[in-house]
Amino acid sequence: KNEIKGGYSWSLIHRMDTNSAVRPFYTRLFDDFIRGEEIISGAERIDIPEMLEKRAGECGIDVKTIETYMDSFRYGATPPHGGFGAGLERVVMLFLALDNIRKTSLFPRDPHRLAP
Repeated sequence: KNEIKGGYSWSLIHRMDTNSAVRPFYTRLFDDFIRGEEIISGAERIDIPEMLEKRAGECGIDVKTIETYMDSFRYGATPPHGGFGAGLERVVMLFLALDNIRKTSLFPRDPHRLAP
């Protein structure tokens, strides 16, 4: 834990390859947490053919059925790529230790409020 101005405390955790059983064999995923709450979730495509073959085998996928896909990585047609999604309002809520995410939004919406 770290102390920030005003006496608030926070902790940031970066976790790799979380729950890979629910993700496709061709991704490495990650999550970032503040105070135990997920704020960012993302994935990176695996671009190493040997690693892809290993992961496919672990998932029961015959590599011959995805040979064209595998070749795209063997011959450099597919550059490394990935992405993530972050909830800015959630980050602000957790960073400031607010008790409700609606306090971070200029125009909060929920099932009972659709207009500002």
